[in-house]
Amino acid sequence: MPRPFAAYLRVYEPLLALGDPPDERLLEAVEAARLDRSAAGLREQALWLKSQHVGRLLPAELADGRPSPSLITDVLVLDPEDVPEGEHGDAGPGPLVCPMEIRARSAAALVTFLGDAHPALRNSVLDAGGASLDMIRSRAKSAINDLTAGASHTLSTTWTVPLPWFVLFDPGMRRVKLGKGRHDPEREVSWRVSIADARHRAREVGDLLEATFGDSGPGRVLLETRRWLDSFHPGSAVELDYGGLVQLFADSILQADTTAEEVHDILDALRTGNVDELAELFADLRDFWGDLAARERAN
Repeated sequence: MPRPFAAYLRVYEPLLALGDPPDERLLEAVEAARLDRSAAGLREQALWLKSQHVGRLLPAELADGRPSPSLITDVLVLDPEDVPEGEHGDAGPGPLVCPMEIRARSAAALVTFLGDAHPALRNSVLDAGGASLDMIRSRAKSAINDLTAGASHTLSTTWTVPLPWFVLFDPGMRRVKLGKGRHDPEREVSWRVSIADARHRAREVGDLLEATFGDSGPGRVLLETRRWLDSFHPGSAVELDYGGLVQLFADSILQADTTAEEVHDILDALRTGNVDELAELFADLRDFWGDLAARERAN
């Protein structure tokens, strides 16, 4: 089964940031480290499908609405040795843990849908589920309270990657594994950085974008990302993972992808006021990611 066509921005916190002392079930899950990065999307997909099949409001919850044990045990684990040395602070102590928090993230998405959807669509969904708007909001709020840091450890996006996310990383630290084909679970494109370095870059570039674009567009995305990063332990690590998007590119295209470099080149062009270079770089990125946007519309 193909992985979901989603990319992820994750924060891995030191274990003690998730409870002092940590839950015994969490300790066992971290020690076992059964869930890896390549299987995360499929795990989310399986829990979603199961919740729909048995008529649950949210994935990873029991029939009475309480969280299932997977709230504690669905975690990704990272060794600080696998995070590049930071200029402004290193990640650790280890192990570093990213709770998947599927129930809470789904609840947040549901609240957003209820607030943004057309009334006719919203009412249709409520009627089909046999639940009131107040009840759903109450259940969703309870699920969001599961978050240990007050914010989800994972941000996700489908079919594309927000360009401001690349600001947080050194382009030269890209990890590329092609595997044996597009659907090989080992296929990967990702970057990692200490949260101290990510915060420093976000602040520095945020000031540049605010001066150039104001509080809209990429500047707003980066500002929201900066606020999100401030929710976590200073010894955390940040990971940008193309996730299931690697299934959409041929080997040669993945190897030749220079999105991270081009984003940093755009920043340099902004600093120097090089309008011609800016236009060329934006055009290149539009062409590269535009194909994915077309596929999303086709689906």
